[in-house]
Amino acid sequence: MDASNNLIGHKRTIIITGCAGFIGSSLAERLLSENHRVLGLDNFNNFYSPKLKHQNIEEIQNCKNNHLFLFVEGDIRKKSSVDNVFRAALNFSSPDNIILIHLAAMAGVRPSLKKPFLYSDVNIGGTINLLEACKEHKINKHIFASSSSVYGNNKKIPFSEEDPVDCPISVYAATKKSGELICNTYAHLYSIKTIILRFFTVYGPRQRPDLAIHKFTQKIIDNQTISVFGDGKSKRDYTYIDDVVDGVIKAIDRFGNNSSNISELYNLGGGDPIALHLLIEMIERKLRKKAVINWQPDQIGDMKITCADISKSHLILGYTPSTQIEEGLSKFIAWYLEKKKITK
Repeated sequence: MDASNNLIGHKRTIIITGCAGFIGSSLAERLLSENHRVLGLDNFNNFYSPKLKHQNIEEIQNCKNNHLFLFVEGDIRKKSSVDNVFRAALNFSSPDNIILIHLAAMAGVRPSLKKPFLYSDVNIGGTINLLEACKEHKINKHIFASSSSVYGNNKKIPFSEEDPVDCPISVYAATKKSGELICNTYAHLYSIKTIILRFFTVYGPRQRPDLAIHKFTQKIIDNQTISVFGDGKSKRDYTYIDDVVDGVIKAIDRFGNNSSNISELYNLGGGDPIALHLLIEMIERKLRKKAVINWQPDQIGDMKITCADISKSHLILGYTPSTQIEEGLSKFIAWYLEKKKITK
Protein backbone atom coordinates (compact mmCIF):
# COMPACT_ATOMS: atom_id res chain seq x y z
CA MET A 1 0.00 0.00 0.00
CA ASP A 2 1.32 3.45 -0.90
CA ALA A 3 1.61 5.38 2.36
CA SER A 4 1.52 8.76 0.62
CA ASN A 5 -1.96 8.10 -0.75
CA ASN A 6 -3.25 7.44 2.74
CA LEU A 7 -2.22 10.75 4.26
CA ILE A 8 -5.38 12.23 2.76
CA GLY A 9 -8.29 12.23 5.21
CA HIS A 10 -6.43 12.34 8.53
CA LYS A 11 -3.76 14.38 10.26
CA ARG A 12 -1.23 12.18 12.03
CA THR A 13 -1.08 8.47 12.64
CA ILE A 14 -0.84 7.74 16.37
CA ILE A 15 0.08 4.39 17.90
CA ILE A 16 -1.23 4.07 21.47
CA THR A 17 0.00 1.22 23.66
CA GLY A 18 -2.35 0.45 26.53
CA CYS A 19 -5.19 1.69 24.34
CA ALA A 20 -7.87 -0.32 26.15
CA GLY A 21 -7.06 1.27 29.49
CA PHE A 22 -8.46 4.32 31.24
CA ILE A 23 -6.14 6.97 29.82
CA GLY A 24 -5.48 5.19 26.53
CA SER A 25 -9.13 4.83 25.54
CA SER A 26 -9.95 8.41 26.58
CA LEU A 27 -7.01 9.71 24.56
CA ALA A 28 -7.96 7.59 21.53
CA GLU A 29 -11.46 9.09 21.41
CA ARG A 30 -10.10 12.62 21.62
CA LEU A 31 -7.56 12.00 18.85
CA LEU A 32 -10.17 10.46 16.60
CA SER A 33 -12.47 13.44 17.17
CA GLU A 34 -9.62 15.65 15.95
CA ASN A 35 -9.23 13.58 12.77
CA HIS A 36 -6.07 11.66 13.65
CA ARG A 37 -5.70 8.01 12.72
CA VAL A 38 -5.27 5.84 15.83
CA LEU A 39 -3.81 2.36 16.06
CA GLY A 40 -4.29 0.79 19.47
CA LEU A 41 -2.27 -2.02 21.04
CA ASP A 42 -3.33 -3.80 24.24
CA ASN A 43 -3.12 -7.32 25.65
CA PHE A 44 -6.19 -7.15 27.95
CA ASN A 45 -4.21 -8.41 30.95
CA ASN A 46 -6.08 -9.35 34.11
CA PHE A 47 -4.66 -6.70 36.46
CA TYR A 48 -8.30 -5.64 36.58
CA SER A 49 -11.30 -7.03 34.72
CA PRO A 50 -10.53 -7.45 30.99
CA LYS A 51 -14.28 -7.00 30.45
CA LEU A 52 -13.93 -3.32 31.36
CA LYS A 53 -11.12 -2.93 28.83
CA HIS A 54 -13.16 -4.62 26.11
CA GLN A 55 -15.97 -2.17 26.90
CA ASN A 56 -13.53 0.73 26.46
CA ILE A 57 -12.54 -0.56 23.03
CA GLU A 58 -16.20 -0.97 22.08
CA GLU A 59 -16.84 2.66 23.03
CA ILE A 60 -13.94 3.78 20.83
CA GLN A 61 -15.30 1.70 17.96
CA ASN A 62 -18.65 3.48 18.32
CA CYS A 63 -17.28 7.03 18.58
CA LYS A 64 -16.85 9.80 16.02
CA ASN A 65 -14.42 8.99 13.17
CA ASN A 66 -14.25 5.34 14.24
CA HIS A 67 -13.28 4.46 10.65
CA LEU A 68 -9.85 5.93 11.53
CA PHE A 69 -9.38 3.43 14.39
CA LEU A 70 -7.60 0.10 14.13
CA PHE A 71 -7.08 -2.13 17.14
CA VAL A 72 -4.40 -4.82 17.42
CA GLU A 73 -4.43 -7.22 20.36
CA GLY A 74 -0.90 -7.97 21.47
CA ASP A 75 1.79 -7.69 24.14
CA ILE A 76 4.46 -4.99 24.12
CA ARG A 77 6.98 -7.62 25.25
CA LYS A 78 6.52 -9.57 22.01
CA LYS A 79 8.36 -8.34 18.93
CA SER A 80 5.73 -9.86 16.63
CA SER A 81 2.91 -7.90 18.32
CA VAL A 82 4.83 -4.63 18.17
CA ASP A 83 5.90 -5.19 14.56
CA ASN A 84 2.28 -5.88 13.57
CA VAL A 85 1.05 -2.52 14.80
CA PHE A 86 4.07 -0.61 13.47
CA ARG A 87 3.71 -2.14 10.01
CA ALA A 88 -0.01 -1.35 10.04
CA ALA A 89 0.80 2.28 10.87
CA LEU A 90 3.29 2.45 8.00
CA ASN A 91 0.53 1.31 5.63
CA PHE A 92 -1.24 4.57 6.40
CA SER A 93 1.56 7.10 6.86
CA SER A 94 5.20 7.84 6.28
CA PRO A 95 7.45 7.33 9.34
CA ASP A 96 7.75 11.10 9.91
CA ASN A 97 3.96 11.37 10.33
CA ILE A 98 3.71 8.63 12.99
CA ILE A 99 3.90 9.17 16.76
CA LEU A 100 4.20 6.42 19.34
CA ILE A 101 2.40 7.18 22.62
CA HIS A 102 3.51 4.57 25.14
CA LEU A 103 0.95 4.25 27.94
CA ALA A 104 1.06 0.48 28.50
CA ALA A 105 2.50 -0.57 31.85
CA MET A 106 1.95 -2.67 34.88
CA ALA A 107 0.52 -0.04 37.22
CA GLY A 108 0.15 0.25 40.97
CA VAL A 109 2.59 0.80 43.80
CA ARG A 110 1.55 -1.98 46.19
CA PRO A 111 1.18 -4.76 43.58
CA SER A 112 4.67 -3.95 42.28
CA LEU A 113 6.13 -4.98 45.65
CA LYS A 114 4.59 -8.45 45.24
CA LYS A 115 5.49 -8.97 41.57
CA PRO A 116 8.76 -7.12 40.93
CA PHE A 117 9.89 -9.39 38.08
CA LEU A 118 6.64 -8.88 36.17
CA TYR A 119 6.84 -5.11 36.61
CA SER A 120 10.41 -5.09 35.39
CA ASP A 121 9.57 -7.32 32.43
CA VAL A 122 6.65 -5.19 31.23
CA ASN A 123 7.69 -1.68 32.18
CA ILE A 124 11.38 -1.94 31.29
CA GLY A 125 11.59 -4.84 28.83
CA GLY A 126 8.41 -3.80 27.01
CA THR A 127 9.63 -0.22 26.70
CA ILE A 128 12.94 -1.36 25.20
CA ASN A 129 11.05 -3.57 22.75
CA LEU A 130 9.00 -0.59 21.55
CA LEU A 131 12.03 1.65 21.21
CA GLU A 132 13.85 -1.03 19.23
CA ALA A 133 10.84 -1.07 16.90
CA CYS A 134 11.00 2.71 16.58
CA LYS A 135 14.65 2.38 15.59
CA GLU A 136 13.95 -0.44 13.12
CA HIS A 137 10.93 1.21 11.49
CA LYS A 138 12.39 4.73 11.60
CA ILE A 139 9.61 6.14 13.80
CA ASN A 140 11.21 9.26 15.28
CA LYS A 141 8.55 10.74 17.60
CA HIS A 142 7.65 9.22 20.93
CA ILE A 143 5.68 10.19 24.06
CA PHE A 144 6.35 8.17 27.21
CA ALA A 145 3.92 8.08 30.13
CA SER A 146 5.83 8.29 33.39
CA SER A 147 4.51 8.89 36.89
CA SER A 148 4.63 11.24 39.83
CA SER A 149 5.77 8.22 41.84
CA VAL A 150 9.34 8.77 40.58
CA TYR A 151 9.65 11.72 43.00
CA GLY A 152 9.45 9.39 46.03
CA ASN A 153 9.31 11.26 49.32
CA ASN A 154 11.10 14.36 48.06
CA LYS A 155 10.99 17.05 50.72
CA LYS A 156 10.70 19.96 48.29
CA ILE A 157 7.10 20.79 47.41
CA PRO A 158 5.87 21.18 44.70
CA PHE A 159 7.75 18.60 42.64
CA SER A 160 9.67 20.14 39.76
CA GLU A 161 11.09 18.43 36.67
CA GLU A 162 14.50 19.68 37.85
CA ASP A 163 14.31 17.82 41.17
CA PRO A 164 16.47 14.71 41.72
CA VAL A 165 14.51 11.47 41.41
CA ASP A 166 17.16 8.99 42.49
CA CYS A 167 15.29 7.53 45.48
CA PRO A 168 12.05 5.88 44.35
CA ILE A 169 10.23 4.08 47.17
CA SER A 170 8.44 1.37 45.18
CA VAL A 171 9.32 -1.08 42.43
CA TYR A 172 6.72 0.57 40.19
CA ALA A 173 8.39 3.96 40.64
CA ALA A 174 11.81 2.43 39.96
CA THR A 175 10.58 0.90 36.70
CA LYS A 176 9.14 4.24 35.61
CA LYS A 177 12.39 6.04 36.38
CA SER A 178 14.24 3.31 34.48
CA GLY A 179 11.85 3.81 31.57
CA GLU A 180 12.67 7.51 31.49
CA LEU A 181 16.41 6.77 31.37
CA ILE A 182 15.96 4.22 28.60
CA CYS A 183 13.84 6.65 26.58
CA ASN A 184 16.48 9.36 26.92
CA THR A 185 19.19 6.91 25.86
CA TYR A 186 17.34 5.88 22.70
CA ALA A 187 16.46 9.51 21.95
CA HIS A 188 20.11 10.51 21.92
CA LEU A 189 21.47 7.38 20.25
CA TYR A 190 18.94 7.16 17.44
CA SER A 191 17.44 10.69 17.17
CA ILE A 192 14.00 9.59 18.38
CA LYS A 193 12.40 12.83 19.57
CA THR A 194 10.94 12.01 22.96
CA ILE A 195 8.59 13.76 25.35
CA ILE A 196 8.28 12.27 28.84
CA LEU A 197 5.08 13.14 30.73
CA ARG A 198 4.83 12.53 34.46
CA PHE A 199 1.15 11.95 35.28
CA PHE A 200 -0.19 12.86 38.73
CA THR A 201 -3.03 10.60 40.01
CA VAL A 202 -5.37 10.70 37.05
CA TYR A 203 -9.08 10.16 37.74
CA GLY A 204 -12.41 10.43 35.95
CA PRO A 205 -14.80 8.25 33.91
CA ARG A 206 -13.29 4.81 33.09
CA GLN A 207 -10.83 5.09 35.99
CA ARG A 208 -9.33 1.77 37.09
CA PRO A 209 -11.48 0.15 39.81
CA ASP A 210 -8.51 -0.36 42.14
CA LEU A 211 -7.82 3.38 42.44
CA ALA A 212 -9.03 5.39 45.42
CA ILE A 213 -11.83 7.51 43.97
CA HIS A 214 -13.38 4.61 42.07
CA LYS A 215 -12.95 2.14 44.93
CA PHE A 216 -14.28 4.48 47.61
CA THR A 217 -17.31 5.46 45.51
CA GLN A 218 -18.20 1.83 44.82
CA LYS A 219 -17.79 0.69 48.42
CA ILE A 220 -19.73 3.59 49.94
CA ILE A 221 -22.63 3.02 47.53
CA ASP A 222 -22.60 -0.73 48.23
CA ASN A 223 -22.34 -0.33 52.03
CA GLN A 224 -18.92 -1.96 52.12
CA THR A 225 -16.07 -1.09 54.45
CA ILE A 226 -13.22 0.89 52.93
CA SER A 227 -9.67 0.40 54.14
CA VAL A 228 -7.74 3.62 54.67
CA PHE A 229 -3.99 3.33 55.23
CA GLY A 230 -2.29 5.77 57.56
CA ASP A 231 -3.95 8.68 59.34
CA GLY A 232 -5.79 10.05 56.29
CA LYS A 233 -3.48 13.06 56.03
CA SER A 234 -1.50 11.86 53.00
CA LYS A 235 -2.14 14.13 50.02
CA ARG A 236 -2.49 13.50 46.31
CA ASP A 237 -2.49 15.87 43.35
CA TYR A 238 -5.60 14.56 41.58
CA THR A 239 -5.74 15.35 37.86
CA TYR A 240 -8.93 15.01 35.84
CA ILE A 241 -8.74 12.82 32.75
CA ASP A 242 -9.76 15.58 30.30
CA ASP A 243 -6.91 17.77 31.54
CA VAL A 244 -4.37 14.96 31.16
CA VAL A 245 -5.62 14.15 27.65
CA ASP A 246 -5.35 17.84 26.80
CA GLY A 247 -1.76 17.80 28.05
CA VAL A 248 -0.93 14.82 25.83
CA ILE A 249 -2.49 16.57 22.83
CA LYS A 250 -0.34 19.62 23.54
CA ALA A 251 2.73 17.37 23.70
CA ILE A 252 1.80 16.00 20.26
CA ASP A 253 1.54 19.57 18.97
CA ARG A 254 4.99 20.25 20.41
CA PHE A 255 6.48 17.95 17.76
CA GLY A 256 5.21 20.33 15.10
CA ASN A 257 6.84 23.41 16.64
CA ASN A 258 10.35 22.63 15.32
CA SER A 259 11.86 22.28 18.79
CA SER A 260 15.53 21.35 18.57
CA ASN A 261 15.38 19.39 21.86
CA ILE A 262 15.75 15.66 21.36
CA SER A 263 14.19 14.89 24.76
CA GLU A 264 11.84 16.90 26.98
CA LEU A 265 10.18 16.28 30.35
CA TYR A 266 6.94 17.72 31.75
CA ASN A 267 4.69 17.29 34.78
CA LEU A 268 0.97 16.90 34.09
CA GLY A 269 -0.84 17.48 37.37
CA GLY A 270 -3.66 19.47 38.87
CA GLY A 271 -1.38 21.52 41.11
CA ASP A 272 -3.68 21.43 44.15
CA PRO A 273 -3.20 18.38 46.43
CA ILE A 274 -5.98 17.23 48.72
CA ALA A 275 -5.74 15.16 51.91
CA LEU A 276 -7.19 11.65 51.79
CA HIS A 277 -9.67 12.25 54.62
CA LEU A 278 -10.99 15.36 52.86
CA LEU A 279 -11.38 13.44 49.61
CA ILE A 280 -13.48 10.82 51.39
CA GLU A 281 -15.62 13.55 52.95
CA MET A 282 -16.21 15.08 49.50
CA ILE A 283 -17.34 11.73 48.12
CA GLU A 284 -19.61 11.21 51.15
CA ARG A 285 -21.26 14.60 50.58
CA LYS A 286 -21.83 13.96 46.90
CA LEU A 287 -23.29 10.51 47.57
CA ARG A 288 -25.15 11.74 50.69
CA LYS A 289 -23.91 8.67 52.47
CA LYS A 290 -21.27 8.01 55.14
CA ALA A 291 -18.31 5.74 54.58
CA VAL A 292 -17.56 2.84 56.90
CA ILE A 293 -13.80 3.11 57.40
CA ASN A 294 -11.34 0.49 58.55
CA TRP A 295 -8.22 2.39 59.52
CA GLN A 296 -5.01 0.53 58.71
CA PRO A 297 -1.29 1.20 59.32
CA ASP A 298 0.79 3.00 56.71
CA GLN A 299 1.77 0.88 53.73
CA ILE A 300 5.36 0.67 52.56
CA GLY A 301 5.86 2.28 49.16
CA ASP A 302 3.12 4.89 49.65
CA MET A 303 4.17 8.51 49.20
CA LYS A 304 3.17 11.08 51.80
CA ILE A 305 2.31 13.71 49.20
CA THR A 306 2.32 14.33 45.47
CA CYS A 307 2.21 17.89 44.20
CA ALA A 308 3.06 19.00 40.67
CA ASP A 309 4.90 22.14 39.72
CA ILE A 310 3.22 22.70 36.34
CA SER A 311 4.88 26.02 35.52
CA LYS A 312 7.12 24.45 32.86
CA SER A 313 4.31 22.54 31.14
CA HIS A 314 2.17 25.69 31.25
CA LEU A 315 4.91 27.89 29.82
CA ILE A 316 6.10 25.59 27.04
CA LEU A 317 3.12 23.35 26.25
CA GLY A 318 0.34 25.74 27.21
CA TYR A 319 -1.01 23.14 29.64
CA THR A 320 -3.69 24.63 31.89
CA PRO A 321 -5.78 22.16 33.92
CA SER A 322 -9.28 23.51 34.34
CA THR A 323 -11.24 20.85 36.26
CA GLN A 324 -11.24 21.31 40.03
CA ILE A 325 -11.64 18.26 42.26
CA GLU A 326 -15.25 19.09 43.23
CA GLU A 327 -16.35 19.25 39.59
CA GLY A 328 -14.26 16.23 38.60
CA LEU A 329 -15.72 14.10 41.40
CA SER A 330 -19.25 15.06 40.34
CA LYS A 331 -18.51 14.00 36.76
CA PHE A 332 -16.96 10.72 37.86
CA ILE A 333 -19.84 9.86 40.20
CA ALA A 334 -22.42 10.67 37.51
CA TRP A 335 -20.58 8.34 35.12
CA TYR A 336 -20.29 5.61 37.75
CA LEU A 337 -23.99 5.74 38.65
CA GLU A 338 -25.00 5.62 34.99
CA LYS A 339 -22.76 2.60 34.39
CA LYS A 340 -24.11 0.88 37.49
CA LYS A 341 -27.68 1.46 36.28
CA ILE A 342 -26.90 0.04 32.82
CA THR A 343 -25.24 -3.11 34.19
CA LYS A 344 -28.01 -3.97 36.67
